[in-house]
Amino acid sequence: MQAIRSAARPLALSARIAARPQALPVRFAHSAAESYDDFNARYADFFANAQDLFELQRGLNNCFAYDLVPSQTVVEEALKAARRVNDYSTAVRIFEGLKEKVENATQYQQYVTETKPLREELGVLLKEELYGNK
Repeated sequence: MQAIRSAARPLALSARIAARPQALPVRFAHSAAESYDDFNARYADFFANAQDLFELQRGLNNCFAYDLVPSQTVVEEALKAARRVNDYSTAVRIFEGLKEKVENATQYQQYVTETKPLREELGVLLKEELYGNK
């Protein structure tokens, strides 16, 4: 029985596989660091062209995953995209994510103040305005 198993596996092939070095090429994901202005331009353009809810939410997840707070322009384009795809809850959640990203309440309040005309135009209320400060 042992002779049959040995004959079924060619010895030369198994020896070549065992002797082959297993070196894998190293690939780097990013070639250069992206500047803050490039980051904002990229995401403002992304949200300006987002056409469905999946694309918008994917972009928001990626944008908020960075250690950067998006500029007012990016937030405004994301709000417009949320209303364009007719998803009110995502428009409200943009500010929830922004509240977590900023360093303090003053910065968050500046975003709220600066985007107020657009929020009123689009009919987007903040979570605090909907439910009070809980």
